[in-house]
Amino acid sequence: MREELSVLIQAEYPIIYVITHEEDRAEQEVYRIVQKETNQRRVFTWTVTSGFVEVDETRSSANHSTVSPEAAIEWVVRHREEGVYLFKDLHPFLDAPAVTRWLRDAIATFKVQQQRKTIILISPVQRIPQELGTEVVVLDFALPSMTELTEVLDKQVAHQTTPRLSSSTKEKLVKAALGLTLDEAQKVYRKAQVMRGRLTEKELDVVLSEKKQLIRRNGILDYMEELSTLDAVGGLDELKRWLCQRSNAFSESAREYGLPQPKGMLILGVPGCGKSLIAKTTSQLWGLPLLRLDMGRVYDGSMVGRSEANLRNALKTAESISPAILFIDELDKAFAGGAGSADSDGGTSSRIFGSFLTWMQEKTSPVFVMATANRIERLPGEFLRKGRFDEIFFVDLPTIDERSEIFKIHIHKRNRDVDRFDTEQLAKVSEGFSGAEIEQALISAMYEAFAQSREFSQLDIIAAIKSTLPLSRTMSEQVAALRDWARQRARPAAAASAEYMQMEF
Repeated sequence: MREELSVLIQAEYPIIYVITHEEDRAEQEVYRIVQKETNQRRVFTWTVTSGFVEVDETRSSANHSTVSPEAAIEWVVRHREEGVYLFKDLHPFLDAPAVTRWLRDAIATFKVQQQRKTIILISPVQRIPQELGTEVVVLDFALPSMTELTEVLDKQVAHQTTPRLSSSTKEKLVKAALGLTLDEAQKVYRKAQVMRGRLTEKELDVVLSEKKQLIRRNGILDYMEELSTLDAVGGLDELKRWLCQRSNAFSESAREYGLPQPKGMLILGVPGCGKSLIAKTTSQLWGLPLLRLDMGRVYDGSMVGRSEANLRNALKTAESISPAILFIDELDKAFAGGAGSADSDGGTSSRIFGSFLTWMQEKTSPVFVMATANRIERLPGEFLRKGRFDEIFFVDLPTIDERSEIFKIHIHKRNRDVDRFDTEQLAKVSEGFSGAEIEQALISAMYEAFAQSREFSQLDIIAAIKSTLPLSRTMSEQVAALRDWARQRARPAAAASAEYMQMEF
């Protein structure tokens, strides 16, 4: 991004729109570029409170005659000094006709008079009038690199009297702060030092807590803390093996070996068979933060383009704290009809859909997308093309052995002795049940026994099973259609699934 900003300034682009919350850091970067790459050009910065101030070592006095946006842009146009003019937070005024007109006049004047002037708008949000759409270049100002964060950490460690940090501890503390601004990193390192008296590897949880705050401020992503491991998932041995093979996929050793970074996986299947659970437990297996993208929060009809901006911000946040897992539950509902929504929502869903597909195809950041879906016919075909996901798995109803394992997991989860129950008999009785339905049958049996002030038994569970009509029977046509589709297009999540998929209920 810095290289591109330098090229644009040297190429004398009239208006550059830099999106960032770090306006001071962006200002310093522009000043360094101008001093290093251009010939005697000066840098001026504008705010609505101070007007224009020249950026140099001493900071000259403010020009209060340029406090209003219109007067400031007029001053740029009429000012003879060639240079770079930074406007901080001009976006609230861009809807004013006079401001838009003055910016267009400035662009025209720069061209006609061949003036070496560049206007840079620095703002945390993107808001560009249609009249300026073809003239403005938009750049996302990159968050601090590991080198910059290392400098921040070194400055903070220099103030503590304890021994210096080892290289491995320093690397962990720096990586934990990736995705934070320089100011946020400084504050969280100071916070850890104040709380513990020093900075060590044990302070990683303080740094990570700041990242969780970053996710919460985003408003569209949820930071999920999943404590369950793969042992909490019954069956799905092939899917588990695939995940275990890639547990170190984002390590430097994998890059040195020549392996590409995994892009993601799509898990299709019958509702209630563990698709969401397997996605969540992967976070524990891989040791990566798990972020859930809530597509319902992305859509915002209050302003044209707001939904697209929400998605971009969410994806940018996920990339900033990568490596991470981005979890999208029920993808079929999130993007149903996305390819042709012009009549229903003015094309917003189509644009969201296109933006997400482009990001998945072109992303280079280590963000692993884990998506689940129940209704494959609702999912746009573009999602299923090779290259979007590394693998598409189909999760079928559990086999008899898997049902027995699921019963054991849920009985043990409720602090009961598994040996008291004949799980093989329970597995036979519950043919056609999903994992979620097995759990609910067990819970129903427990409520029945609890109401009678006694311990639940095998017969209680069997009675609960027989009183339940599983989804595989109430929606048999849908299950059959899903199996037919998956037979040739998806990989079975369990070794026994290929044979079991032939069964009918």
